[in-house]
Amino acid sequence: MRPARQALAALAVLALITGALGFKEHEFKKCKTASFCDRNRGQARGGTYRVDPASLALSGPELRAALLNSAAPGVALNLTLRAYGGGVVRLIVDEPGAGRYHVPDILLPDLESRAEDWQAAASDRGAWRASAGPAAVELSFSPFKLTLSVGGAPAAVVNSRSLFGFEHRRNKTDSDPAGWWDETFLSHPDSKPRGPEAISLDLAFPGAARVYGIPERATNLALAPTAGAEPYRLYNLDVFEYLEHSPFGLYGSIPFMLAHRAGLTVGAFWLNAAEMFVDLETTRAGPATQWVAESGALDLFLLPGPGPADVAAQYAALTGPTAMPQMFAIGYHQCRWNYKDEADVAEVDAGFDDHAIPYDVIWLDIEHTVGKRYMTWDSSLFPDPKKMQDDVASRGRKMVTIVDPHVKRDAGYPIHKEASEKGYYVRNKDGREFDGWCWPGSSSYLDVTNPEVRSWWAQQFALDKYQGSTPNLYIWNDMNEPSVFNGPEVTMPKDALHHGDWEHRDIHNIFGYYYHLATSEGLALRGRAVHGSDGDRPFVLSRAFFAGTQRVGPIWTGDNAAQWSHLKVSIPMLLTLGVTGLPYSGADVGGFFGNPDVELLTRWYQVGAYYPFFRGHAHLETQRREPWLFGDDATARIRAAIRGRYALLPYMYTLFRHANLTGAPVMRPLWYEFPSNAAVFEEEAAFMLGPALLVAPVLAAGVDHVDAPLPRESQWYESVSGQAMRAAPPAAGADQAVRVGVHMEGIPVFYRGGHIVPRRDRPRRSTAQQARDPFTLVVALDWEGSAKGDLYVDDGRSFAFRRGIYAHRSFEFEGGRLRCAAATAAAGAPPGRLSTDLAIERIVVLGLPQGREWEAILTPAAGKPRRLPAARGGADAGLDPKQGAAVVVRAGRVPVGADWEIEFREAGPARS
Repeated sequence: MRPARQALAALAVLALITGALGFKEHEFKKCKTASFCDRNRGQARGGTYRVDPASLALSGPELRAALLNSAAPGVALNLTLRAYGGGVVRLIVDEPGAGRYHVPDILLPDLESRAEDWQAAASDRGAWRASAGPAAVELSFSPFKLTLSVGGAPAAVVNSRSLFGFEHRRNKTDSDPAGWWDETFLSHPDSKPRGPEAISLDLAFPGAARVYGIPERATNLALAPTAGAEPYRLYNLDVFEYLEHSPFGLYGSIPFMLAHRAGLTVGAFWLNAAEMFVDLETTRAGPATQWVAESGALDLFLLPGPGPADVAAQYAALTGPTAMPQMFAIGYHQCRWNYKDEADVAEVDAGFDDHAIPYDVIWLDIEHTVGKRYMTWDSSLFPDPKKMQDDVASRGRKMVTIVDPHVKRDAGYPIHKEASEKGYYVRNKDGREFDGWCWPGSSSYLDVTNPEVRSWWAQQFALDKYQGSTPNLYIWNDMNEPSVFNGPEVTMPKDALHHGDWEHRDIHNIFGYYYHLATSEGLALRGRAVHGSDGDRPFVLSRAFFAGTQRVGPIWTGDNAAQWSHLKVSIPMLLTLGVTGLPYSGADVGGFFGNPDVELLTRWYQVGAYYPFFRGHAHLETQRREPWLFGDDATARIRAAIRGRYALLPYMYTLFRHANLTGAPVMRPLWYEFPSNAAVFEEEAAFMLGPALLVAPVLAAGVDHVDAPLPRESQWYESVSGQAMRAAPPAAGADQAVRVGVHMEGIPVFYRGGHIVPRRDRPRRSTAQQARDPFTLVVALDWEGSAKGDLYVDDGRSFAFRRGIYAHRSFEFEGGRLRCAAATAAAGAPPGRLSTDLAIERIVVLGLPQGREWEAILTPAAGKPRRLPAARGGADAGLDPKQGAAVVVRAGRVPVGADWEIEFREAGPARS
C-alpha cells in the first residue's frame, strides 16, 4: 500500500473509531476554556453604560444615539432603534467605522421597506419612549436599559441586570490579560489580530413561565436554568453520537429564543454568526438570560407576539418562511452509509415493491464516489449511474447523492483544479489555501461567503458538469459545519480568512448555511434549464444550519444512536427547531450508530412517520435494516407506519404551504396550540402535527399504556375507531391525561375536535402513484358540532404555484352542513387559479350522535341535490365498520375544485 493510501486508510479508521467511542466531552470547549465567555459570564458592570440624551436623533422609523462607557472615556458606541410592522423592534449597537462583521444574506431584502415610523415618541431627562404597533418601548438613559412592553406590561428588558458589555477596539499592551490577543486549546493556537471583541447581552423576560429555542442541542423543550452548570453553546460542530440532556451545541445554531406565559409569547433574535454562549437564570421576576458572542455586532430583534403564531409570522417576516418542498420530499427516504453498488440499489428498490411498502427516495453516501471526490462515480460499482437513476425514476422515485464541502486536493480533480486557480478557497491566516483533513484526506474548503464562489459552485450542478447526474437526482450536504478532522474541535481554525478578510470566528455559524444555499441554487439553475421558467423545486438536505436555512431546505439532527433515549430526545429537538423557524427537519429513524432491536426500530418508525422529514439511515458498520429484515410481524407494523404517513401527505403538504406562507411549524409543541394551558408548557413527549392531530408516542421498551395529555380545551377522537375520548369538557384544574392501552401495531394518535383533515387512503408505492388519487376528509367535530380545515393542491414539483397555479380549498362544518369553497388567498400570494378534477371519495365525520342512522344530501353550486350513502364505520378505512364510532359517507367523486354543500340529517334510530 502506498504511503498516501496508508495515511488515508489510517485516517478513515481513526474517524470510525472516534464515532464508535462516541462523544468526547474534553475535546470541545466549555465557557471556562473559551476566554471570551469566561471573562464576561456573570460580569455585572453597574452603571457603566449610559445613553447620551443630547445625541438622540429621530428620523421616521429610526432613532440614533450615542452609548457611552464610563469605564472607557472617549469610547462612544452607535446605538440604533428601528421599528417594523407588527411592533417588531430592532436594537443595533456597533462601533464607529467598519470593523465589525454584520451578517448579510439572512434578513429578507425588502425588510427596510417595511419599517414603520415610531408613534407617540417623547423623552424626558430619564428616558425616551415610543410605540410601534402593539408594542411600546422605553429607552432608559442611565444606566442604559431598553424595555419592550406588550399590553401595558414589560415583556422583554435589555440590560436589567447591568450585564451588557461591548469589548471595543484597542491597542495591544504588555499588561493585557491572557486570552485577549491569542489563546490555545488542546495544542491548537488561535491568533487574535483584532484583540478582544466580545459582546455580552443581558436580556430578561418579566412574567414569562418558560423559555424555548436557541437550537441545536439534545435537551429538553423548555430550557433549564444553567446556574452552577455549563451555559448553552451555539457553535456548529461535527459531534459524534451526541449526549442527550446536554447544553453542548451540535450541528446548527439559531440564536432565537421564545419566552412564553399564558396570554403572551415574545421572541428575541440576535443576528450574529460567531460562537455564542447563553446562560439562563430563573428569578422571581421571570427568566433572565445572558448571551455572550465572541465577535460581530449586537443586532437584536424583539418580537412582541402576542401569540405563538404571531411570533412565528414575525420571525418569518424577518428571515423568510419555509421553502415549499416537492411532494416526493415529504415521503419516506431510504438511506444508509452505504448502498454499495447498482445491484444493491436495484435490490433495495425492488424490496419495497415486493413488500408493498411505499417510499420515494433512495440515497447514496460517500462510498459511491472515486476516493471521496464528490460529483464523481466509482465506475467499478456504478458503471451506468444514469441508467440506474432512470430505472428508479420509472417507478416515480428519486435518488440523492452526498456532496460534502471538503474538496480533495488533487490536481487531477477538475473541481479542485479550477477552484484553486480561481482563488476560491478559504485561506490560512497567512493567506495560503487552507488545507485540512476530512474523508478524502488532504482537503480545501470553498469560501462560500463569497457570492462569486457560490455562483460558480451552483453552476457545477448542471447536467453537463455533474457527469452521470439526471434531473431526478438531488443532493445531501453533510459535514458542512465545516468538519475538519485535524482542526480545533473538529472544525476550521478561527483565524482562517474569508471573503473581505473576515476571520472564520466572525462567520463560523453561517458557513454551512452558505454551502447549503449555493447547492440549492445549483439545483434551481438546473431545474430552470431542464423545465423552463417554472423550474423544479430544489431538494438539498443539510446538517449545518443557521437562521434563514428554512428558505433553503431541510435539515436533520445528525449522528444519533440506536437508543430509546435518542428516540425520546428527537421530539424536543424537532419541536425546538419548529418554533425557531426551521420546520422542515427530522431525525435518523432507527438511530445512525448501533443496531436497534425490533421493538425500538418499530417504535421509531411509528414516531418518525410524523416527523416533517422522514428518513431511515444507518452507519457503515451497522447491520442492514431495510424494513423487511426483522420478521413478518415487524414488516407489517413498519409497513403500516409508512403507509400511515402516505395517507396523511395531503394534510402535511397543506401544512407545508402554511409554513411557506406564515412560518408556522409543521410539528408543534402542545403549548403552541394551547398557549393558555400551563399543564402543557413542558410537555415534550406528545406533540401536535399541525393544529389537528395529537401524537402520543411510545418512547420506552415494554410499555403497555401511555398517559396521553389531551388538553381540556378540545374534544379528541381516537384515530382508528373515531371514538370520542370524553363525553363532556373536563372541569378546570382536572387531570387532562387519558390513559390509553398500547400494542405493537401502532401508537396513539388523536384527531382534535374542530378540525378537518384531508387524507389519501389508497395504498401506493410512491407519491407519484398517489397524485391522481381521490381524497378522504376526516371531519372531527368540536363540542359545538363545528369543524374547519383546508386542502392545498399544486403540481407538487415546480414553482408555478408562485404564479397562482394552485388550488386552495376551504372546508367548514357547521349546523349539520359541510361546505367546500375557495380559501382566501394569503397576503402577498396570488389567488389560486388551478382548475383541478381531483375528487373526494369518502367523508368521515367524528362526533355525530351515535345510536342514530344518518343520511347525507349533496348540493352542488350548480346542479341538483343527490343522496350519498352514509353508514357507521371507523376513522381508519381498514377497521371493521361495526367497531367504528364514525359516520362514513361514500361520496363517489365529489369535486375538490367546485363549491358544494353536504347536509347531514338524522334518518332514524340505528339498525341493530
